[in-house]
Amino acid sequence: MSDTQSFDVVIIGGGPGGYIAAIRAAQLGLKTACVEKRGALGGTCLNVGCIPSKALLQSSELYAETKHGLEEHGVKLSGVELDLAAMMTRKGKVVSQLTGGIEGLFKKNKVTYFKGAGRFVDATTIEVALNDGGTETIKARETIIATGSTHVDLPGVEIDEKRIVSSTGALEFEKVPGRLVVIGGGVIGLELGSVWSRLGSAVTVVEFMDRITPEMDGEVSKQFQRILGRQGLKFRLSTKVTGADTSGEAIRLTVEPAKGGDAETIEADAVLVAIGRKPYTEGLGLEAVGIETGPRGRIEVDDHFRTNVPNIRAIGDVIKGPMLAHKAEEEGVIVAEMIAGQSGHIDYNLIPGVIYTWPEVASVGRTEEQLKADGIAYKPGKFPFSANSRARAVGETDGFVKILADAETDRILGAHIIGPDAGTLISELVLAMEFKASAEDIARTSHAHPTLEEAVKEAALAVDGRTLNM
Repeated sequence: MSDTQSFDVVIIGGGPGGYIAAIRAAQLGLKTACVEKRGALGGTCLNVGCIPSKALLQSSELYAETKHGLEEHGVKLSGVELDLAAMMTRKGKVVSQLTGGIEGLFKKNKVTYFKGAGRFVDATTIEVALNDGGTETIKARETIIATGSTHVDLPGVEIDEKRIVSSTGALEFEKVPGRLVVIGGGVIGLELGSVWSRLGSAVTVVEFMDRITPEMDGEVSKQFQRILGRQGLKFRLSTKVTGADTSGEAIRLTVEPAKGGDAETIEADAVLVAIGRKPYTEGLGLEAVGIETGPRGRIEVDDHFRTNVPNIRAIGDVIKGPMLAHKAEEEGVIVAEMIAGQSGHIDYNLIPGVIYTWPEVASVGRTEEQLKADGIAYKPGKFPFSANSRARAVGETDGFVKILADAETDRILGAHIIGPDAGTLISELVLAMEFKASAEDIARTSHAHPTLEEAVKEAALAVDGRTLNM
């Protein structure tokens, strides 16, 4: 064991929230260290989540487009083949380049990087079990917990990451499953279900609720399911999975109606369990310092991200709010600035959510269902991509833009997009809401023609009942 090193800030966890917090803290002149046990920075998002899944989404989309979608553009091909190994190699290369890039940023900003598992000894002492062997004890004036989340298990369906997989295993199939059952109709299940459907799997999505993406705007959710259905995905809604028999060549899943009823069996060659994620705090030694957790194992924090132990803070998936990489990044910047004596603020209502299927789905703010439940008077404005000239030109006319504005003030309360590049288009609406803009503000802003962005302008015009191109 080496001599004890002391730091102003130690971050446990090198995911999007943790590594961003480390870089920002170092920029502010704080002596900073980051402890990450994976041995590669970027967390779940970069290593086995957001980035590799988006790499596969892009590759599978190109494959499907080449095989089925180019003829109407006058491009005729034959003999299109899938090289899954090459696709996986490309995905791995993307991940390794980005993780290595973060290590370079640590060196540039003079962040000390410990590869190992951190555990609290007391409120200011952290013991790191180094990946290469041995331990390192470090002292921290302030510690930030940024250990992220892990998949939620489903009783009766044991994950082996070969045949029954979490999202991690679904990124590593060595061959395309003939029949893939996805348990969970949320973001992860639908993105990865789309990947393997494009590559040839017969995909069935089993969802406990009565619709997919149940937290999304209801109109968007219904349209989304219709589009995915046209792409070949099948859905079993209001259905729960109660067990899995893996003794035979095929996996036999036992399912039954969510509200009770007769059970039946679904056969599959592979099963993806994607029913959600939970905070990952295993092995941190929270009990050693008396840190309290609340509902679903999340760490309770105040407005300054302090736990009940004042010099230990927490960000990202281990605390309240949506489990999204960009939410964790915002918190990482804010908490570093707070430790340095600055102020910071985050409006959780303005954290956009995106599903990177095709078409994409993006949203920010309130849904119609939420506004109705809260008794808030609002005006909706909607514009379909089928009436947008650029969408017509590129042949991507599915979906629409919907803006919800306060009935009295016209201030934008929520925005929901299903359509091409929705994840990019939503940014204009997030910025507008951040600056408390009205629908009229967007409607009176010039948008280049012909662009997909014009659908946003037209939706804003529709709030006042005055669309120009429909």
